[in-house]
Amino acid sequence: MSGRDLLHDPCWQGVDLGHPLPDAPHAVSVALPRWQDVIAYEEHDPDCRDQLRTIYPRFGLHPLLQELARAVKPDGLTSWPYPEQAAAAAAQAHCLRKAPGATIEIQSVAGLPCLRTDAVATPHARAFWQHCGLGASSRLAAIALGQESAPASGLGEAARSAIRERLARIHGTKASAISLHPSGMAGLHTALQAIETLRAGRPTLQLGFPYVDVLKQPQVVFHGGELLQDSDLRAVDAALERLQPAAVIVELPSNPLLRCVDLPAVAELAHRRGIPVIADDTIGTGININSLPYADLIFSSLTKSFAGRGDVMAGSLLVSPQSRWSQQLLAAVSPAANLADADAIALEEASRDVLERVPQLDANTRFLADRLEQHPAVARVLHPKDCPNFQALMRPGAGHGCLLSFELKAGETAARHVYDALRVSKGPSLGTHFTLACPYAQLAHYDELNWAADHEVPAHLLRVSVGLEEPEELWNRFAQALESCGSD
Repeated sequence: MSGRDLLHDPCWQGVDLGHPLPDAPHAVSVALPRWQDVIAYEEHDPDCRDQLRTIYPRFGLHPLLQELARAVKPDGLTSWPYPEQAAAAAAQAHCLRKAPGATIEIQSVAGLPCLRTDAVATPHARAFWQHCGLGASSRLAAIALGQESAPASGLGEAARSAIRERLARIHGTKASAISLHPSGMAGLHTALQAIETLRAGRPTLQLGFPYVDVLKQPQVVFHGGELLQDSDLRAVDAALERLQPAAVIVELPSNPLLRCVDLPAVAELAHRRGIPVIADDTIGTGININSLPYADLIFSSLTKSFAGRGDVMAGSLLVSPQSRWSQQLLAAVSPAANLADADAIALEEASRDVLERVPQLDANTRFLADRLEQHPAVARVLHPKDCPNFQALMRPGAGHGCLLSFELKAGETAARHVYDALRVSKGPSLGTHFTLACPYAQLAHYDELNWAADHEVPAHLLRVSVGLEEPEELWNRFAQALESCGSD
């Protein structure tokens, strides 16, 4: 766990720039405490980048992976370490499709297969790394470098078995229907590969404004993807008829708008045409919602609320036993990389309290959403409590997840002031036991802010992953920050 107690001593000031969140060797987030830090990060300002002691693992190479990459001979090629040969081969195949004739090779580095690319192929290697989440973890790098010990034989498989059983109890299904992956995006990668056995060579249809890589992976790595934000069922029906997609992809709810499609109705429209449905329940979680009757494949980032600590990357893919294609999909699920032993052990330990922790996160988030709605400086609050389609999927007595977003009446200028003054940790990721805020569009869509704004995600939208802080004390931090924007 964290050396610094981020519940009571968050990383929120300029001096905290680059601090790992949590204060641990395998932290998956990094402190970007001021609005100007986020901009500098996105513009690759060396003064900012040089202060980063870690990085969100899919957005770049963790320092331990950088150290591993430097162990390769300096021949001008860029190195991308992968956990298994199949994952490196998938990355190589993608780069060869995008940059035929470029130098694209796989070399073993300290026992890990490493994709090595020249300047022409490197942008494609970087895109695959980010969108698919199949890269080697920081723990694997530490073991390869001799800085940490490999787990004893059998411990990794025991941990994976315990995690699958834990997830099976949450979802009310069998552990055999669940596979574990290096990240949530790796779970999506496996889902899309499985769909290829049913409906090969087709684009996907994404409903609702998606998390950036949920959209980008089908578009960039597979056969394209079309975005439909209009939730009107007639528009969905027309898009299905026109596109005849490989699958429909939905988020339950979406990130960062916290909306949910009418999943039963969408599934009925899709299934009528023989089109499967892929759902991402990272934010809603199987603890809160039941999507098994409607979604054929459900992937999730276990990095987030399931783990809660923010120091392990992992994902899952569940084949619904109620899917008409369940047997075909189960047979087709072939991960390019499994969840590594060391990461599985860390995840199993971190998730032991998930059934107690998630309801508390849910309740704290609802509390903060209600308070923000009452504040005169706030223009709108986005939270699943206001989405009837999400409510229709909720289990009895369940909550709404740990995420909310909000806008200020005074726009970006006010958002900058509030963000800088807010006494919570600030950076990418979500689901941590400590509150974590970010200006979402600036981090996820910096090069396409106008496009995001056209889809109701303005540059000044603030996204908050609510933690386990005492609710009133947390609200006081937000109330004080809101005073800084001068709008009462």
